[in-house]
Amino acid sequence: FTSLLHLLGASEEVAPPVQQCFMVPKKEINVVSDMAKWKRSQAYADYMGFILTLNEGVRGKKLTCEYKVSEPIEKLVALLNTLDRWIDETPPVDQPSRFGNKAFRTWYAKLDQEAEKLVSAVIPKHLADAAPEVAVYLKESVGNSTRIDYGTGHEAAFAAFLCCLCKIGVLRVDDQMAIVFKVFNRYLEVMRKLQKTYRMEPAGSQGVWGLDDFQFLPFIWGSSQLIDHPSLEPRHFVDEKVVNENHKDFMFLECILFITEMKTGPFAEHSNQLWNISAVPSWSKVNQGLIRMYKAECLEKFPVIQHFKFGSLLPIQPVTS
Repeated sequence: FTSLLHLLGASEEVAPPVQQCFMVPKKEINVVSDMAKWKRSQAYADYMGFILTLNEGVRGKKLTCEYKVSEPIEKLVALLNTLDRWIDETPPVDQPSRFGNKAFRTWYAKLDQEAEKLVSAVIPKHLADAAPEVAVYLKESVGNSTRIDYGTGHEAAFAAFLCCLCKIGVLRVDDQMAIVFKVFNRYLEVMRKLQKTYRMEPAGSQGVWGLDDFQFLPFIWGSSQLIDHPSLEPRHFVDEKVVNENHKDFMFLECILFITEMKTGPFAEHSNQLWNISAVPSWSKVNQGLIRMYKAECLEKFPVIQHFKFGSLLPIQPVTS
């Protein structure tokens, strides 16, 4: 991933380097054999590079530490606050089935309608043409309104949304920590609220054999935060007291807290994969293992990637460099 620093706009110039022809992203992975195209694509290289850059950026850092918060970061948080407010304005409806509350469709219709406007408020005027392309990833990141479900493919769309904002220079290299700690963390809070309020189904869940019903990335970045921690080891995250005392500092523990709030019974039974991970000796081993698992279980699975959309910023074309 040599292109990382240019991906995160390390250069100082404000104007985009070349006149970009933006396009509305579309589906390109239609049959299982198309997966080879995805793995060779510029989109895959840039997406994975983005995830790994942020993984390094938050290494050994607490959520509560000091970091730079730029204006675009503030605007992204405001956008997520708007989505949160809409949940309050769209209470669940009475319906016979317990799961998949239909009020989610009302909430989603609002986002569908407003997404481009929301994105336009985040990006500078000279990049206005990018809004329709970038907005597609935002709309894809909150779950499916037909099935009223949410999973790692939706989470990937939000990471792609942030990656696109880096590629057009709205977010930059020194925004790394704020991207994860401020924006992505706020996104997680809003998604958890959606999942609880509308009782969303986990999309493509592997049940007890999956890492988590809904998210994956906060476990990767969250384990990186814990690398070289003086006292917290992987075996500690299954200890309720440790989680309660430290979850505000570490994304990984915040995820564990949410799981224990949502699920009953012994941790080893409802979250077997995580239980196994707690036996790994070091956080750096956990982090490396989770990156491998993310590629294998999410990015290389057709049911997840068939929904991914490709445009000018995340192109299906093979890697050039």
